[in-house]
Amino acid sequence: MSSQYVQIHPQALTAYIAAIACAAGSSEVEAQRVARNLVLANLSGHDSHGVGMMPWYVKYIGSGGLALNRSAQVTGDMGAILMIDGQKGYGQVIGHEAMQLGIDRARQQGIALVALRNSHHLGRIGQWAEDCADAGLVSIHFVNALLWPLVAPYAGSDARFATNPFCVGVPRDKAAPVILDFATTKLALGKVRVAMQSGQPVPPDVLIDSAGRPTQDPRVMFEADAAGKLGAMLAFGGHKGFGMALVCELLGGALTGGATLHAPTHLDGIYNNMLSILIDPARLAGDSLHREMESFIDWVRLSPVAPGYDRVRIAGEPELEKRQERAQAIPIELATWNDLRQCAVQAGMGETDIASHTSAGRFC
Repeated sequence: MSSQYVQIHPQALTAYIAAIACAAGSSEVEAQRVARNLVLANLSGHDSHGVGMMPWYVKYIGSGGLALNRSAQVTGDMGAILMIDGQKGYGQVIGHEAMQLGIDRARQQGIALVALRNSHHLGRIGQWAEDCADAGLVSIHFVNALLWPLVAPYAGSDARFATNPFCVGVPRDKAAPVILDFATTKLALGKVRVAMQSGQPVPPDVLIDSAGRPTQDPRVMFEADAAGKLGAMLAFGGHKGFGMALVCELLGGALTGGATLHAPTHLDGIYNNMLSILIDPARLAGDSLHREMESFIDWVRLSPVAPGYDRVRIAGEPELEKRQERAQAIPIELATWNDLRQCAVQAGMGETDIASHTSAGRFC
């Protein structure tokens, strides 16, 4: 993090983001859901999927790529299978509604397959796994992303697909759920954006430039070269991460009835398709799931801690720790803070209203 940032209480930040969304045309209900989702991403330490997305959203509202006040539309109902169209609405709203429909169906049927297509940016996919886990359900999510090509295939030298996240959530009986949530790239695009805004290089072996050469300069993903070409991100684990990204494209994009990325065209929005499988564990393992899971987790934690680490963590725990750390103040990069002010103006907020919200921030 750079030395210039703003510390702001989560409630004050939520109010600010909701005010921007309302000014841009969202209903109060929609604005609050968007704001709470984005701020929770920051609270969880995933600034890449937090309030820094709001300037992009306002931009896409202006271009018509993000449709306001839309709801998840059920286009197919086949018992355990639900087909849902997001109508290009806010993914924070569409994702929530799609999961609630899936949760209800999984409780009835024991399992639900939710094929969601045509949603605007769904944000942190771990949110939807957390929603399912809160309902006592196991969930698996395959997601593809449609914006512009970002990631090079294994053995390739230019971008052909997006960061295509994968996520699994497993509820626990007396502890926070296991939430495995990751992009299939070595680094999420939003984290590259955060590095660029803070003036920091990305780690080695994460990016290649427009000529296919390794680089640590995050600007290659956002600033084209003289020939109009951008750089590309690399999948984690070489051919393994590439293979998982490919599967997410096929299952999240093609199998849901949505689209796959097969052209270099920049779109007027960030669109996601998601294939979600929700399972009622009581119908399968009963109480043995929690017994076996806790025995396994206890066994894993007994591993002697490696040098440089304080303890063995289970997927989902880093986010919980970050939420405690940031409970009273979320750090926002000054560049992102300034971008939020500009997008508030673009959304139609007056200077007095903006000042009333931004006065809650403390510069450090």
